[in-house]
Amino acid sequence: MRAQPARHRILVVGGGFGGATAARYLLKRDPSLEVTLVEPSQSYVTCPFSNLYLGGLRDWDSLAHGFDDLRALGVRVVHDRVEAIDAEKRQAALSDGTRINWDRLILSPGIDIRWGTLEGYDEAAAELTPHAWKAGPQTQLLQRQLAEMPDGGTFVMVIPEGAYRCPPGPYERAAMVAHYFKTHKPASKILLLDGKDQFSKQGLFQQGWKALYGEMIEWVGLSGDGQVVRVDARAKEVETAFGTVHRADVLNVIPPQQAGLIAAQAGVTDASGWAPVKGGSFASALVEGVHVLGDATIASPMPKSGFAANTQAKVAVAVILAELAGAPIPEASYANTCYSLIGPGYGISVAGVYRAEGDAIVEVPDSGGVSPLDAPASFREAEARYGEGWYASICRDIWGSA
Repeated sequence: MRAQPARHRILVVGGGFGGATAARYLLKRDPSLEVTLVEPSQSYVTCPFSNLYLGGLRDWDSLAHGFDDLRALGVRVVHDRVEAIDAEKRQAALSDGTRINWDRLILSPGIDIRWGTLEGYDEAAAELTPHAWKAGPQTQLLQRQLAEMPDGGTFVMVIPEGAYRCPPGPYERAAMVAHYFKTHKPASKILLLDGKDQFSKQGLFQQGWKALYGEMIEWVGLSGDGQVVRVDARAKEVETAFGTVHRADVLNVIPPQQAGLIAAQAGVTDASGWAPVKGGSFASALVEGVHVLGDATIASPMPKSGFAANTQAKVAVAVILAELAGAPIPEASYANTCYSLIGPGYGISVAGVYRAEGDAIVEVPDSGGVSPLDAPASFREAEARYGEGWYASICRDIWGSA
């Protein structure tokens, strides 16, 4: 019998916006590949739209997406955890002892918390004062605490400086919690303690907060003593850099973050805790044969967002397939749109278009932008609909379910 060429083996770690997109598009473009996706969870719960769950506008099941559609396409889905990567041997070890060999590796591990960098905030503290920045049990815990909080209580959110998943996320969360309070606990207050003086879509958020919730939300930036330096999870207290102590009825601490821990074990992260990549391919700048996607990467000016991870995955797939075929490498182009909901029928957005310039990523001049200030109600309603449509379409694109 005529010898058949060996199938190229691609291992994808992480079943979120980056990893599941990569697995799908690898097989859509080349069904001859052997694609294995390793993801611990039976279904992936999205961080996008999890704030709407806190606001009472989404149920939990609507955020969870399974992998049957990827299996039907031919992806081998393994529900386990990758414990070690040997880049030299091109081999991954799973927690059950299984070893998987690969020709190319795609890491999309998301984020992990930098425990201990904020005094008093560790894994035990997170069970009392949840971060809810990895969608799952933490999100459900925060929702329960909000439901149990008495009317007239105070919700305090700690927002970090530096890089973190979803730059507008804390401010949308504030709006969704405010919507929940307005509906169920109208005498309650929200205090945002921020480690920076500017944030994504700031003018739009503050205008929307005021229009829908009056004085319910108070934001304190860095220069106003908003930087939190110590957390007492049992007392639900935080202390700022100037020594001011704030007590909460519900305390949501969003701590400093880093790439998912397997990225560091694989050697693709630098001293920042994030993974530097080559802008034209999202190939690791540190380890050959490995691509890194999504929130784990250093990809500024692209934000750490689900939309960004999805578009990064498609470029990485195109590059991998071209390299395996010995074809010219395609030119990289990326996009991102981030919709935020301030209240029912009140949406805002920011968009950007990016390209590779050498190994760097740059924003295309005069592209993208943000929603206009003082837009009519019909404009805000349309953006809220666009956000719903974006979520449904991107989930179908990735997991085959809306």
